[in-house]
Amino acid sequence: MPKQKTHSGAKKRFRKSANGHYKCDHSGHDHILTKKTTKRKRSLRQDQYIDQTKEAELKKLLPYQ
Repeated sequence: MPKQKTHSGAKKRFRKSANGHYKCDHSGHDHILTKKTTKRKRSLRQDQYIDQTKEAELKKLLPYQ
């Protein structure tokens, strides 16, 4: 049986945390930052965990992570 290919877009955006969940960056912290408040921009710096309903989908995209 051949090896599965890792989804190259997903490997750039998601990483597995130590507890087995997936983390990614918040969206909306790239441009058009002048209209966003300082508090909102500061909270967008933090990583976020992917919802558990999407984890099975990510396991298929990232089989070797």
